[in-house]
Amino acid sequence: MFIETERTPNPATLKFLPGRAVMASGTADFPDPETAQDSPLAAALFSLGDIEGVFFGSDFVSVTKAEGSADWASLKPQVLGIIVDHFAAGAPLFVNEVDAEEALHDDPADADIVTQIRELIDTRVRPAVANDGGDIVYRGFDKGIVYLRMQGACSGCPSSTATLKNGIENLLKHYVPEVSEVRAV
Repeated sequence: MFIETERTPNPATLKFLPGRAVMASGTADFPDPETAQDSPLAAALFSLGDIEGVFFGSDFVSVTKAEGSADWASLKPQVLGIIVDHFAAGAPLFVNEVDAEEALHDDPADADIVTQIRELIDTRVRPAVANDGGDIVYRGFDKGIVYLRMQGACSGCPSSTATLKNGIENLLKHYVPEVSEVRAV
């Protein structure tokens, strides 16, 4: 099995592309070892000790190394070995069902606005962010403020605030005049 790797805008995160589907639908974010208990692959990656985040996308696995840990030159072969072993063995990605994260409760009066926001995020924002090894998940809309959760390489990325404010906020304000601000949760 050949796995490609790509750098992401977050220097602590590498994107691993196994050349096959990782998630059939959706994404999965593991910001710490405790959240990885239902995923044998994420748990194995955290067992290396120098990992502080794992993220599964449709066709990639993003891995974030801990600050002050080994450099990628020494850590990358270990990560590749775990990913290759996992997929070669045909092991499941999850041992139990993973609950979808609930969005904040949107006001039913804002249904049309929320639909527009979600469509823009799904069609314009998420594909671009996935190219960088991450994801942005809609969490809610309240009084003009859109709440988004940044995952994978986007979580903790030095340029994530600029992406959120200069990119996503401007896009949403342009197409949905009711949006006044975008915040990360």
